[in-house]
Amino acid sequence: MAALRTVRRDPPRDRPVTPPPAEPGDSGFDAFFRFHYTRLCQAVALLTGTHADAEELAQEAFVRVFERWDRVASMDSPDGYLYRTALNVTRKRMRALAVRRRKDVPAPTPGDPLGEVDDRVAVMTMLRELPAAQREAVVLVDWLGLDAETAGVLLGIEPGSVRTRLHRARTTLRERFGGDDA
Repeated sequence: MAALRTVRRDPPRDRPVTPPPAEPGDSGFDAFFRFHYTRLCQAVALLTGTHADAEELAQEAFVRVFERWDRVASMDSPDGYLYRTALNVTRKRMRALAVRRRKDVPAPTPGDPLGEVDDRVAVMTMLRELPAAQREAVVLVDWLGLDAETAGVLLGIEPGSVRTRLHRARTTLRERFGGDDA
């Protein structure tokens, strides 16, 4: 799990993800976008394994939030809504890819933008081998630093279920790849 902590400080990317610069008096959705864009792209990259897919999915999540910005802006946690939307968009994409595979329609082969950095490749490999539910828990809690309660709200499950998924993910990673959980 030490490699996960490395990725947390230096997220995977094949090119810099930077939103447009802030402008004087910037507020509302523009400020929200600038504040969350890079971090959301990085989080989704950990779920998908490629930066290009992550950026596309993050943009889709922002479009959906923008369409509902009047309601979202007044929510207790607009960023929670954004991350939940991004998770849903990512899940939808993963389901579509699974259907394609079952129908023998070849999916485009993504390049490996992380090939130059061994630690990042190892972490991505480890995360890909986890079931999606466990991978989501690891990304939300270990990488984004959310607590189990917040992650549970985003995933639509109880905090205890988040901790269970996290425990199982860590156990699986420890069994397959060695190392400790600290």
